[in-house]
Amino acid sequence: MNGARQVALRLEPGQVPVIERNLDGQSPFLLVCDHYGRQIPPQLGDLGLPADELTRHIAWDIGIAGVAERLSDQLGAHLIAQRYSRLVIDCNRPPSAESSIPLVSENTTVPGNDGLTHEQAEERRRLIFDPYHARIDATISARLAAGRPTVLLSVHSFTPVYHGMTRPWHIGTLYHRDTVLPPLLLAELRREEGLVVGDNQPYAVADGTDYSIPVHGEARGLINSGIEIRQDQIADEPGQAEWADRLARVLTAIEPALREKTAAG
Repeated sequence: MNGARQVALRLEPGQVPVIERNLDGQSPFLLVCDHYGRQIPPQLGDLGLPADELTRHIAWDIGIAGVAERLSDQLGAHLIAQRYSRLVIDCNRPPSAESSIPLVSENTTVPGNDGLTHEQAEERRRLIFDPYHARIDATISARLAAGRPTVLLSVHSFTPVYHGMTRPWHIGTLYHRDTVLPPLLLAELRREEGLVVGDNQPYAVADGTDYSIPVHGEARGLINSGIEIRQDQIADEPGQAEWADRLARVLTAIEPALREKTAAG
């Protein structure tokens, strides 16, 4: 395929972007997973990419779906996730950002994103980005109206090697303005034997390059953080189960302190 297909997108009922789990969960943690899936709307074909590119980290956060689902079940936490590939539209980027619909991801050019019109870009936003974030927003509003403690945790995974650079961290916390959850997470994770824990590594949250934490966490006044797990540790089900167990243990340990903070706030 050379350039963007000049077709109108249409999502069938079974192709809605939002995936949810444990909607009635009583945990204070609200889990969001922006890069859970790697589906592509049928009208866009394969975006001009070979199949092996569509299973790489450029298309989704490898392994995080299995971790997020297990963690949601263990904590009894509401999970809101997004089924479409970040190559179609990245749901953790402001729509105005150049990386929102990437023409190049790492070293891979995405032919299906070349030459998009403004209308085509807006169509992807309207059908995929907007419903996902509207659902998160509505969920937070309902929880706050009901007086429910709400702590936003955005879950991601990262590639072990990026642009030729090896990343030593097993897990990292990502944050910007929140001074409550990140220190608690860091301290508890560092009690886990054998972990190299990144403090705002391999990424730091920023308004220009991130969406979920700035918009749903900071702008709504929620205690919040992101976590990033290195993908080689969660590429299979045993690794996903191990990390879900670890995170459930860590989050359960800090939950009483967070409930006190949310009640005081």
